[in-house]
Amino acid sequence: MNSSRCHSIIFLILIGFAPFWASAQTERPADFLDKYTLKEVMVLSRHNIRSPISGKRSTLRRITPHEWFAWSSAPSELSLRGGALETMMGQYFRKWLVSEGLMKENEIPEEGAMRFYANSLQRTIATAQYFSSGMLPVANVRIERHREVGKMDPVFNPQITDDNDEFKALAQRQIAAMGGAKGLVGIGEKMTENFRLLEQVLDIEESAACREGDTCRFRTDDAHVYLIKNREPGMGGSLRLACQAADALVLQYYEEPDAVKAAFGDTLTLEDWEKISAIKDWYGDVLFTAPVVARQVARPLLLTMLEELQNEERKFTFLCGHDSNIGSVLAALNAEDYSLPQTIEKKTPIGCKLVIEKWENTEGQLFASVHLVYQSTEQLRLMTLLDLDNPPVTFPIHFIGLELNADGLYLLDELLERFEESIDAK
Repeated sequence: MNSSRCHSIIFLILIGFAPFWASAQTERPADFLDKYTLKEVMVLSRHNIRSPISGKRSTLRRITPHEWFAWSSAPSELSLRGGALETMMGQYFRKWLVSEGLMKENEIPEEGAMRFYANSLQRTIATAQYFSSGMLPVANVRIERHREVGKMDPVFNPQITDDNDEFKALAQRQIAAMGGAKGLVGIGEKMTENFRLLEQVLDIEESAACREGDTCRFRTDDAHVYLIKNREPGMGGSLRLACQAADALVLQYYEEPDAVKAAFGDTLTLEDWEKISAIKDWYGDVLFTAPVVARQVARPLLLTMLEELQNEERKFTFLCGHDSNIGSVLAALNAEDYSLPQTIEKKTPIGCKLVIEKWENTEGQLFASVHLVYQSTEQLRLMTLLDLDNPPVTFPIHFIGLELNADGLYLLDELLERFEESIDAK
């Protein structure tokens, strides 16, 4: 069977499944909208498709003999495809929010009713701009930023703020526990099959890095984490290098229409792409989701989100940052572990949104629902137009210790209390 036919069959299988959002909507009680009114939506978004952070002449170029995709955007910047996809997502949110009665078609919001705030990097500012163009096409939205372009905003910068010995010892224990009895080596060993697949796709043994004696294989026993005040958690060793390569490959898969070409001539299954992407997931989990680390690096963003949810004038907020922001926020709020469907990125897919909806019942009580909303891998690759009949994937987020009511909603006060507990925790 040739690769194009195989890819077509996989696609036909995938589109046979109903999107999660559609099923979730039909499963809502028939009288849900008679009982509840949507009052506010807050979105914490990851930027959409960008070019790799490292340029062609970097380490990425040295670890494979193959030519990487010829990106139209500069390193780390949003691609044209990423902008188009984000506009589609903004259009979908417009259709959804109009259908829920939260806004009017072609609305020009009143001062203070909506906020669009991005980290001060090109890819996050541009993502927010494209999204706002899709959602509010005639409003000429100004994207709020607090630093010059290219400088990290402290609200979105997941940096260590207190690196005392007690914190570092606890953080290292919590990180090591992710790998079981073997600690960081155990994490590396979990990645053995993933590393071998990545080496095969890269043809790393034919690379300049291997010829020059640097890297011919990704080791499972050399990862180490460092926690330094006023810097992001960092890592050295093979997992870091493998993450860089996996990240570039996944982005290339989204951008390059020919799936075989995206894999440097290999015919990969969706399961193979999931294994490559899992390297990125593990890297992010190690650095940003240990509870004591997550609470520290997410605190400025949690404060901003809490303020937005308590702002009675606000009906829509769009905060645009990174996968590390979503991962650390969910970990800091003690979310249950999850694995996302219909995507090769199982934790924080490119362009995904953490969406918190505020609902009011007929007695005036306030409730909240929390979901991750994202374009499926096929929607990203095929640039599928989104609407209420062909929506993005929506996946519910559950929190340890918080209970849902019969309609699948949290008491808003209990969710806000969880924010406060995380912000106040040491």
